[in-house]
Parts: sequence; structure tokens; C-alpha cells
Amino acid sequence: MRNDIQALWQRYESDELNAENAGNREYEILDSFLDALEAGEIRAAEKRDGAWEANEWVKQGILLNFGLRNTEGREYGDVTYYDVLPLQETDDLPDRGTRNTPDGTVLRRGAHIGSTCIMMSPSFVNIGASVGDGTLVDSCNTVGSCAQIGANVKLGANTLIGGVLEPVEGTPVIVEDDVTLGAGCRVTSGFVVGEGSIVGENTLLTPRIPVYDLVDEEILYGHLPPNRRAFTRFVESGIGDHELFDGGAFKPAVVALDVEDDTLEQVEREEALR
Repeated sequence: MRNDIQALWQRYESDELNAENAGNREYEILDSFLDALEAGEIRAAEKRDGAWEANEWVKQGILLNFGLRNTEGREYGDVTYYDVLPLQETDDLPDRGTRNTPDGTVLRRGAHIGSTCIMMSPSFVNIGASVGDGTLVDSCNTVGSCAQIGANVKLGANTLIGGVLEPVEGTPVIVEDDVTLGAGCRVTSGFVVGEGSIVGENTLLTPRIPVYDLVDEEILYGHLPPNRRAFTRFVESGIGDHELFDGGAFKPAVVALDVEDDTLEQVEREEALR
């Protein structure tokens, strides 16, 4: 499959292949590719030697599905929408112990949803994203394109997981196993949330905001180490000396403590979220 996708990508990049001249063979490859994404057989990013890396050819395959298909009118309940891809078939969810609530749980074609997941409405999981076994995607959540969400993760209500489809070499947002994100959190621009961490409500995790890790006593960018309890605080900003900022100016930062410092047991958090 990798060879087939890369061959299509070369033809597409050289303008030899487009939506007007793509035929049955090309669409068979693209459909098989989407099936493999949904089954979790291929992923947009994988952990190798302790570091997450994007699978460029997988992201190329996703882009090919946009570039080689035409927009069509499609039905979703009583609504007609227009897209290059249909929504995902969900008839097999009960066989995997996964449930989704009605009126707005949108799983786009090419997204992987694991077993024993709970998908609350309204929520949206985009193409190339992977949601691990036992994970809760709560109401008003978005899981962006290619984002990798681990097993037994709790995404609190109104959480935004950003998508990173381009550039193809860019690593998407990663939320590792057993992470709890409080309501209103946002994780963007390829940020990696380490395994077993608990993140407080309304925390923004992005490579542009520093993480003050009080466990290892260092300042980090782009990732939260495993087993941390993180929350937003404000630190003094260098522009505070400007005359417009009477009383000083402050910028957001993330403070990370050892997860064992939390007084609320993990099981209590899980029960509350569910």
C-alpha cells in the first residue's frame, strides 16, 4: 500500500494525475487506504525509539483523497452536506463495545475509533485521527486531522485537539495513553502530552507556550513529560516595562508537577467525566 500511495503521489505532484483523469484503479487504492486507516492498520504517526514521527506517506494518502475526488452532495440525516468523502460507517461499533450518542457525533471517513470508546455528541473526529481503546471523547470536542489519541484517555467537554495535515513531515498532536484533559483544554501544533498526565481545565498546550516542569526543574517547549499534573499560570512578560502596561504585563505558561501531588484520585476523575 505504501508503494501504491507513493506512486500516486509522484504522479499527482507532477500534474500527471488529477480528479479528472483518476480511474477505478486509483480509487480502489484510495478506498483500501481509508479502510486501513479506519481499522488502525496504518497511522499518520508512530512512536519509534521513544520519539513520535509522522508517516509522510500516510499523510500523502490523505491529501490524495482530497485532491483526486470531487465534491458531492451527501446526506446526513435530514441534512445535505457537500464534501469529497462520506462519513464513516458505524454499524460495527456495537461489536467493538463502542457507543456514540445521537444528534451530532460525526466520524469522518478515514478516522480510527478503537474498542470500548464513548463518543458523546456533539463531537467531531477528522480523517487520519486515531482514538485508542477505552477513550472518552466528550461533548463539544474536536479531534483534528491525524491527531493520535491513546488508550484510556479522557477528553473533557469542549476540548480542542488540533490537526496537523500539512506539511506531510510535520508530527501531529499526540495525546498518549491514560491522559486526562480537563474541560476546555486546547492542544495544538504537534504538541505531545505524555502518558499518564492530568491537565487542568482550560489549559492551552502549544509549542509557543513554555512548560515549567518543576519535577526535573527545566523549561520545555512542545511537550509535557509523562505523569505530570499541569495547569495554567501567568508569568511576567518582557513587554511589562512599556508605558501602556501600568502595573506590568503577564503571559501564559504551563506549570507541571508530579502527578502524585494531585489530591483527587484518578478513578474519581474518570467516574466524574463519564
